[in-house]
Amino acid sequence: MFDSRRLRTFQEVVRTGSYSAAARSLGYTQPAITQQMKALERELGTALFVRVGRGLRLTEAGETLSRHATTILDTMTVARQQMAARTRLDTGRVRLCAFPSANATLVPGTLAALARHHPGVAVELSEEEPPESLTRVVRGECDIALAFTYPGTSGGDGASAAEVPEELVEIPLLDDQLVVLLPNVHPLSRRRTVTLTDLADERWIAGCLRCRVNFLHECAEQGFAPHIAFTTDDNLMVQSLVAEGLGIALMPSLVLNFLRHQDVVGRPLAPPSRRHIAAYVLREHLRVPATSLVLDTLRRTADNKVGC
Repeated sequence: MFDSRRLRTFQEVVRTGSYSAAARSLGYTQPAITQQMKALERELGTALFVRVGRGLRLTEAGETLSRHATTILDTMTVARQQMAARTRLDTGRVRLCAFPSANATLVPGTLAALARHHPGVAVELSEEEPPESLTRVVRGECDIALAFTYPGTSGGDGASAAEVPEELVEIPLLDDQLVVLLPNVHPLSRRRTVTLTDLADERWIAGCLRCRVNFLHECAEQGFAPHIAFTTDDNLMVQSLVAEGLGIALMPSLVLNFLRHQDVVGRPLAPPSRRHIAAYVLREHLRVPATSLVLDTLRRTADNKVGC
């Protein structure tokens, strides 16, 4: 509604009491000041000044505008500064949705780096397993989703990379090696690696739906159907059950970076098996400075993860 240049000129006319004084103060000609005030009056549809002798007097509308002019200009200045700050990456808000083991490993390191180098960038966290997290990005409920896929699986449970919504761009972060969790007293616990066929007759503890789909797929590839004794999404419970000798589990090594039961060991599969971890974002969000910064920081954090 308001042209800020004309509003500042109006404010100076009010302060100095005349067009000519305002022109001298601002370095304009008097006709230029007059034209600006007439244009402002046309915008507002009302007169702002009346002449009284050689001076000017504010109309009732002019008095109203004068009371609000400083606030309006200050608000516009703050808005410009905030927009400039976002462009400079000084500030911004990014909504990040991640699965539990990423929230426990990749996310804290990322937030710590942002707090040190870009304290004005605020990250709002939420937790969701894929494919629901990817759907939330498409719906505009979050800006970045961290999700995992298993190469070779193509089930109807969102376990395939091919099922990532086409609107999303994938930013690869790391490949997370899968390990078999065994109790320390298990006969195979001293091996460097284990094979699924070595463990075909074991009782198993299965994890989340997507991980379970991959587990069943890998077992089928080796020619057997596993005996699943328990199913839980709780990583600590999985390890506690393994420690008590109630079963063994196939688990991503990323989990062992932040959670490891003293009576449990993890042994990599042979041949190696991995899950692919990536960030997913709408293409147009890549141009948002704060979002781009968070993605870059996630990449650096993932690069520093060892044993995955």
